[in-house]
Amino acid sequence: MNDKGAFRNLVKSFGYALEGLYYAFSSQRNFRIQLGLGFLSLVLAYILGFSRIEYLILLICICLVLTGELINTVFESFMDFKTEEFHPKAKIAKDLSASFVLLISIFVSLIGLLLFLPHIFK
Repeated sequence: MNDKGAFRNLVKSFGYALEGLYYAFSSQRNFRIQLGLGFLSLVLAYILGFSRIEYLILLICICLVLTGELINTVFESFMDFKTEEFHPKAKIAKDLSASFVLLISIFVSLIGLLLFLPHIFK
């Protein structure tokens, strides 16, 4: 494959990724909520004067939560594709996927408290 073809493939792959993000944003309520909360936390961090390292930690946390939401959507979509009827193993996979996001959200919330509270009580 020549350089032009490789570049076209790269552009296509970015297009597919953007389609996935659009799908998540347009169809997944929790993704929109997490994205909104991430944006608000960045605004609050700016107002509170976060340091560069605090911003870095906050951005990593936001990325972890959003990635968790995307992974959860992948699992749920796959399970829905695989079986249209209720299946106990599909339920377990969906529940575990949701618990993955919940666990990330709990730990990110704790990190958020550690980041924000010292600035709020300053």
